[in-house]
This record gives sequence, C-alpha cells and structure tokens, in this order.
Amino acid sequence: MTVLITTPFNADSTAADVVAGRDLSGQRAIVTGASSGIGIEIARALASAGAEVTLAVRDTGAGDQVARDIAASTGNATVRVARLDLSDLKSVGALVAAWSGPLHILVNNAGVCFPPETHNAQGLETQFAVNHLGHFALTTGLHPALAAAGRARLVTLSSDAHIYGPVDFDDLNFRDRPYDPVVAYGQSKTATALFAVEAQRRWSADGVTANTVHPGPIRTNLDRHLSAAAQAALPDFDYRTAEQGAATPTLLATWPPLEGKGGMYFENGNQAVRNEPGQSTGVADHALDPEAAERLWHVSLDLLAAAR
Repeated sequence: MTVLITTPFNADSTAADVVAGRDLSGQRAIVTGASSGIGIEIARALASAGAEVTLAVRDTGAGDQVARDIAASTGNATVRVARLDLSDLKSVGALVAAWSGPLHILVNNAGVCFPPETHNAQGLETQFAVNHLGHFALTTGLHPALAAAGRARLVTLSSDAHIYGPVDFDDLNFRDRPYDPVVAYGQSKTATALFAVEAQRRWSADGVTANTVHPGPIRTNLDRHLSAAAQAALPDFDYRTAEQGAATPTLLATWPPLEGKGGMYFENGNQAVRNEPGQSTGVADHALDPEAAERLWHVSLDLLAAAR
C-alpha cells in the first residue's frame, strides 16, 4: 500500500505560512503569470523568504507594478520582470535565451481557461498550446539552468478539471470532435500533470524535483471567458483567497522534506488521494500514467520541432 506524503499544511494555509522561517537567499526563481491571481502571491512568498524572483508575464506594465508592490511589501529589491507570451514560441525562446546562470525554482503558473475555440500560429488549440506546450518549451529550454542549480524545484499547476479526461493523442486540436472548452481545459491540465511525471523521471538525476498541483478554487481572472450563465452553473465551491491558493504551489517549490520526491500530484497541502468515479477531488489515474507521460513528452518535442 502506497503511503501518501502529508505535511503540516492544509486548505486553509497560506503561502506566507509555508515559507515562515525559510531562508531562500541566493536562490533564483521564475513564476509565470505572476501579474495576477495566485501567481502574485507565490512570487510574494518566495521574495519574502529572500529569493530573487522573476515575474514572467505578458503585460510587462502590470508586471512592473506588481514587482514594485512585492518589493515594497517584502523589502526584497531583487524582483524582476520578463516578458513571456506562452502562446508565442518565439517569446518563450527569447526568455530562455536571455536567462543566464542557475535557476532554483520554476513555477509554471500561467494559464488560460475556457476560451472560445481558437488556435495559435502553429494551429494548436489554445489551451493545450498555452497551458502545456508553452510551459514545456520554457522548461525544457531552461533545463540546463535548473540542472546547474544542483537542487532545483519544478512546479506545474494542474487543476481538478484534469478529471474530465486524458490527453487525446489522436485529436489534440479538436479537428475530429466538437470543440468543448471544458474538455479542452481538462486535457491541457492532464498534460501539465503528465509533464511533471516524465520530467521527474528524466531529470531527477540532475537534481530536479518535479511535481504538479491543484491550487483549489480561487476567484481570479482565469474565469474571464465564462459567460455569466456558465459561471452561475459552476458548483458551489468553497472558494479560497489567492494567498491560500498559492500555498500548495509554494510548498512544492520550497518545503525541504520534498527534496528528490517528485512525479506527484498535490492538493490542499498534501499528496492527493486517488480520484474515485463521481468525485471531484483527488488525482485520476490517467494524469499519472507513465506511458502517457513519456508519449506526451515525445509528441511535445515533435510539435516544437515542427514549429521551428
């Protein structure tokens, strides 16, 4: 019987609780999508513990404002901003090319949720392109920097929406099936979970610990594509604050006992139980399937090669 990892933290914990007493001086971190929502609070927590933090964002004006706020609230002046548009692989490549030196923490937080059917320049469905492939390109590009850190943490944000289904390798872009934004979002979040599984297998020898996390229900602008009727139809979630939603991602990025323990899915401050049919909690088997994880890695590499 597998013994799940438990921690002193839970759904009510905040990112500040997680880093209390931690010293991250000398560590360098990137948080994608850190100009809004829980990304801000993940970055704030890392900066409060002394890390040098780069906010990787599409809107650098908003990023600059957040960086000033974090610096003022933490007393940490090493909060920087870099432009990153995950739907544009050239933008991803530019950030990778500009990075120099080791990278101790990479939090792949940015995402898009439930947009109308759209595709990026390579013809890829937007949610898969942004939530998975853009982060895959960023992370594999920064692998040398993560390896150079000696002990690095890779955190990818998934969602309980992964339960909606596995990655459909035969129709990633909804060419042969009707587009459903919820199903597409679920597919993209299954992909982010599988990415952590395979990254841990491939990179653990380099000192990289890779895990994925469902941060819990938080009201952010991630829901901006939902109509008022669709939002009203959502389950009656027990919504958390952004500070609470940032807690488990921050835990995976910093908690010492997790060193070297990766390829797992966390929620509510602890390793998730197995999802049972009809339930909306836990992690589905298809999101931790090592064969699917390896296949997705190869498919992703092929998609990046085709885009060059």
